[in-house]
Amino acid sequence: MTARPDVTPFFDHATNTWTYLVADPATGAAAIIDAVLDYEPKGAVVSYAGLERLLAEVQRRQLRLAYILETHAHADHLSGGHWLHERTGAPLVIGAHIDAVQREFAPRFGMDDLATDGSQFDILVDENDALAFGDMAIRSIHTPGHTPACVTYLIGDAAFVGDTLFMPDYGTARCDFPGGDAATLYRSIRKILALPDDTRIFVGHDYLPAGRDEFACETSVSAQKAGNIHVRDGVAEADFVAMREARDATLAPPQLILPSLQVNIVAGELPPADSQGRRYLRLPLTVK
Repeated sequence: MTARPDVTPFFDHATNTWTYLVADPATGAAAIIDAVLDYEPKGAVVSYAGLERLLAEVQRRQLRLAYILETHAHADHLSGGHWLHERTGAPLVIGAHIDAVQREFAPRFGMDDLATDGSQFDILVDENDALAFGDMAIRSIHTPGHTPACVTYLIGDAAFVGDTLFMPDYGTARCDFPGGDAATLYRSIRKILALPDDTRIFVGHDYLPAGRDEFACETSVSAQKAGNIHVRDGVAEADFVAMREARDATLAPPQLILPSLQVNIVAGELPPADSQGRRYLRLPLTVK
């Protein structure tokens, strides 16, 4: 029988992001996936209430935080990974192809001295790498398409897919960021859907399509194969690519893409403070 981890979801309404606390019930080993740093964009205010709730739950259940996992470098929220790492010592994990994302975006933010080798993270994982996790293991599946560095984490019967798939009634991730590719995303999704039908799938975001009133985070391989509006069984790669590229051409950039990426490519670490304790994000301008 496939091991079944305990999964506790936390929803950030400001960014429609799901964060997960995953635990091995036999040993108390735990991992946090895609933690969100609270950021209010109008005043550029950072706060930590959501992260503190996560840590309080870890402590309440007397869990041992073994890893802080990122499915990719997010463009829609600031990562809380660095803050959690500083307070717990748990290693930060991301896909090994984060270097491609760093090389793409560091020059856009004038980060000319940034080491673009992923060294800001503690562990880089690639296809079929495994991390010890109590009596279980965390297996990484390289699932690019949304970004080159996206990974899915498979823990027992649970797959954490980040932005690769959404709930079946919402579909799939956009592919128009630099390094994204719709055909690559299709092939990545087919890897996920080749897992056993009863594999639980936990999505990175949820948005409410017409006809649904409650946010959701959990689906399954069988439900995605039967009903995903973009990529259910029977949808050919060429048809998916044509749909995805046409849809992406209509989408505006995420609201937090500029603050998020410059922080997230360095593992969620905020820019250093100046002599007055002030920190500054960079806002690259496009002049037309």
